[in-house]
Amino acid sequence: MTPESSATPPATVRALRDEAVAVLSRAGVPDPEVDTELLIGHVIGESRGRVQALVVMDAEISAEDAESVRLVVERRAAREPLQHITGRAPFRSLELNVGPGVFVPRPETEQVAQFAIDALRAVPSPEPVAVDLGTGSGAIALALATEVPHARVYAVENSPEAFIWTRRNVDEVGATNLTPVFIDLADALPGLDGTVDVVISNPPYVPDDAIPRDPEVRLHDPHAALYGGPDGLDVVRTISRVAQRLLRPGGTLVLEHGELQGAAIRDILTADGWRAAATHRDLTTRDRATTALR
Repeated sequence: MTPESSATPPATVRALRDEAVAVLSRAGVPDPEVDTELLIGHVIGESRGRVQALVVMDAEISAEDAESVRLVVERRAAREPLQHITGRAPFRSLELNVGPGVFVPRPETEQVAQFAIDALRAVPSPEPVAVDLGTGSGAIALALATEVPHARVYAVENSPEAFIWTRRNVDEVGATNLTPVFIDLADALPGLDGTVDVVISNPPYVPDDAIPRDPEVRLHDPHAALYGGPDGLDVVRTISRVAQRLLRPGGTLVLEHGELQGAAIRDILTADGWRAAATHRDLTTRDRATTALR
């Protein structure tokens, strides 16, 4: 037998993809095909669409890259979040840096951000003002700043670990109309009292005794970004008071929350003197956001 005939045949993207999908499927990872294609793309520096094209072409992949793919697939099979492995998370038109210490932005929050964007665009001012309380990665604040470029946006965060990611994303996106602020939420921005047009927040709203089912959330998202007290609404109560201080009369508050919390949040806001509290469903028909007017 010649050396050529005994050599291991080169790996193909198709075979590697099938192997990785099987590994992630056995581990119970949702959407294993999507994650596999994104992980392969991450390793070889290509888009998911390009990876799919390479699968169709039955293209070869180097042994070194194949081994790197297997290593990141093992991490994903252990339920490390995909975004922690790639270091990136998409949000609306942005792609953000994320990792340990910061909440990974979710697709459902993109629709919540739209309520604030619409409210901000409707303000008849040359420079409307918005505040994102508990900004984390900066996802919502950066969406507002880039999609409403004539607005002035403040991104408030009280976690030192998360604020590192806030600053990193603000610097990378280069939104000069966005100001990151590290301060306790209850004390946020007293100099803006009564002048803000829109306040938005995706606060921690999981009740303390409700353990998230997904290991990616339970084991990797910061507890401070998840848990909101016995009923999950302690931070919502704080934000209600802070937003009343910040907003001008007629200003808009937008809150993301769990699907069973809409009625309780409307009661809190109405008791605090907010007007027109209304809960809105996401694209899966689950209650997802509540808005109110100052």
